[in-house]
Amino acid sequence: MKITSLLIVLIISTVSFFSFTSSTEKSETKGNTACEVYGKIKFVTYGEDYKVKKVTYGEDVKIKWVTYGENNKGKWKKVTYGEDFKIKWVDYGEDFSIKEVTYGEGC
Repeated sequence: MKITSLLIVLIISTVSFFSFTSSTEKSETKGNTACEVYGKIKFVTYGEDYKVKKVTYGEDVKIKWVTYGENNKGKWKKVTYGEDFKIKWVDYGEDFSIKEVTYGEGC
């Protein structure tokens, strides 16, 4: 009887731990992905690398639009060819969200 109760508690604890760990890893991965998207950005309606939502607060990354020097995190340069990433603007179902800023760009 005691062994059965102990086994049940152990199983529940293990499942709870792995559920918490996987949800934490997903949110960290989402933030890291957003930070790694910078450089030359092409906007598309299909065939995107990432779906992105513009927000005013609660963003994953702050971006600054630039015409040069786009090789730093948080700096995006709009291009029509030779892109590093293809982005599709969405209202929901985003891979990550951005906030447009004039200074303080990055994660």
